[in-house]
Amino acid sequence: MDVNKLRGVMAERGCTQRKLASALGISDKTLYNKMKRGVFGTDEVGKMIEYLSISNPADIFLPQK
Repeated sequence: MDVNKLRGVMAERGCTQRKLASALGISDKTLYNKMKRGVFGTDEVGKMIEYLSISNPADIFLPQK
């Protein structure tokens, strides 16, 4: 997962970590820890794609090495 690209999309959309955590139904600290590790469940990924209107999720969630 490319956390920097996710943060970039969040910034473009004016979405804070607090807003995203709320949309995912998790605490701010849990979101922070998941972003730090770069690990999210598939349900959380789906919610982020929808909430942030991500048009090409593979670039963020399945980056090429």
